[in-house]
Amino acid sequence: MSGAEPLEFQDENEVLAVVRASMGRRILGIVSLGMLGFLVIYIAFTRPPSIGWQAFLLVIGGASLWCMDAMRRATSSAVELTPTELRDADGTVIALVEDIEGIDRGFFAFKPSNGFLLKTKTKAGRAWRPGLWWRMGRRIGIGGMTPGSQTKFMSEVLAAMMATRDAQD
Repeated sequence: MSGAEPLEFQDENEVLAVVRASMGRRILGIVSLGMLGFLVIYIAFTRPPSIGWQAFLLVIGGASLWCMDAMRRATSSAVELTPTELRDADGTVIALVEDIEGIDRGFFAFKPSNGFLLKTKTKAGRAWRPGLWWRMGRRIGIGGMTPGSQTKFMSEVLAAMMATRDAQD
């Protein structure tokens, strides 16, 4: 290979890298949120403070249980990188590879644990899969309950694809 030759893929849907939540972290996160929710609701009923605080505790407990279920559903999926897109395993397109402008894997980046941050050229709607990925405007965070080795590999493949794309332009 001399210089930056274009990357050619046999199949546009070929999965180049996959990021999944690790089972240990998944169980720990789901159980922790569930225990928090049940504990707060238990306290609201067994030692009821004033009615305002009791309502507050019930809302916080219910929100914790809702987050627990959202995390359970989200972390059963995976993030897949194909030659054309970054997507959730359920088919939700997180970002198009051609739209990705930059990757931030730095120590002080506002990124998920064991993950990386992407910046896209165009805005997209907000989306959140707790423990796996989130998207707000032009920023996308990949990681959370994921092993660092998987997210590092995916970010390096993405960086190589971006470098090749930029060299062609």
